[in-house]
Amino acid sequence: MSWWGKVIGGTFGFVMGGPIGAVLGAALGNYFDAGLDGVSIDRIGGPQNNERVQTAFFTAVFSLMGYIAKADGRVSQDEISLAQQVMGQMQLQPEQRKLAIKLFEQGKQDNFPYQEVLAQFKRECQRRRNLIQMFLEILIATALADGKMEESERRLLESMAASLGYPKQAFDQLVLRLSAQFRFQGQEAPADRLRDAYKVLGLESSASSADVKRAYRKLMSQHHPDKLVSKGLPEEMMAMAKKKTQEIKMAYDTIMEQRGG
Repeated sequence: MSWWGKVIGGTFGFVMGGPIGAVLGAALGNYFDAGLDGVSIDRIGGPQNNERVQTAFFTAVFSLMGYIAKADGRVSQDEISLAQQVMGQMQLQPEQRKLAIKLFEQGKQDNFPYQEVLAQFKRECQRRRNLIQMFLEILIATALADGKMEESERRLLESMAASLGYPKQAFDQLVLRLSAQFRFQGQEAPADRLRDAYKVLGLESSASSADVKRAYRKLMSQHHPDKLVSKGLPEEMMAMAKKKTQEIKMAYDTIMEQRGG
């Protein structure tokens, strides 16, 4: 049974317990009101169970998107649109979409325990670096949705990355790469498009062709949909991972076309 099947089947929990279980339980309260009494409630495996990690990822990412959206004091329409875009890319079932919206709304609450949620998410991930990076990319994209990252948002994201064991230098590079990716998608001037294509790959224009290929292969491996799902990315997010690889390939093709490669 998929992670979602276990969630709506009543086995979500006491699932994990802890703050993620509490956040998910609060969002799913209506299911119990609808009459799931009597459904057996089991634990979803141990910390390394893939369905458990997928449940934690879904819960943490949408609730923390809401928390970050409010970090600068207000939730912009762009940030709401990004959350809706993520839901659209995931092609969520109607009930999944309702849950994602409820989680987003919970994250906006003043008393949302984001540090506790983040700490449990880290434990559930068991040092799965590529999965944690994908998680951070979604949250960084939330902060960049309105065209710029406020200082309050950056400080919060830096703190989150550090809590997840993601090095400061790697975080800074990730922000630069994702900022360039946002610009690259809308660039029309060839020179600007080429400049941002290098930054999407985390490179300078002086990089050798060998370096370009190496960076491209590394990023494609990090965002490979099947690999990420095997590490705990919800299956519904495969479309997002595929979109990431398409954007990386587009940047690579732009560079190699200019080089005549």
